[in-house]
Amino acid sequence: MTDPIADPGEELPQGSCIRVLIVDDHAVVRRGLATCLSVFDDLELVGEAIEGKAAMKLCEQLEREQRLPDVVLMDLVMPGMNGVVATRLITERWPWVRVIALTSFEADNLLENACQAGVSAYLLKNVSSEELVQAIRDAYAAQPAA
Repeated sequence: MTDPIADPGEELPQGSCIRVLIVDDHAVVRRGLATCLSVFDDLELVGEAIEGKAAMKLCEQLEREQRLPDVVLMDLVMPGMNGVVATRLITERWPWVRVIALTSFEADNLLENACQAGVSAYLLKNVSSEELVQAIRDAYAAQPAA
């Protein structure tokens, strides 16, 4: 299956944005991330979900609207379908979508499971907005985040 959107390794066309989906069970975290993203002209928030199953449904809807996210900011520890399972399902179905694990936990087994599920980067929630935005841009460009 080919990418119906854009080749993530290409430069953004003039006037285009990196489409971002936020998946986190905490409303205050989603709102903070959305506010952070709104400051940057090259980033567009296309949706928010409170857990993995909702993220999958939203991705399916966004795909029908031809607005599938380029990058997903995924919390790993959530009730319902957790972020590791959701990451695996998203990257299997849409391999060109990049997933950045964004979590409060630094557990080695969580990191290992997230990497096996297909995350492009793993960030703690205490990162600066500049580090987060750079990780989004790097993931879109298919470059590993530092």
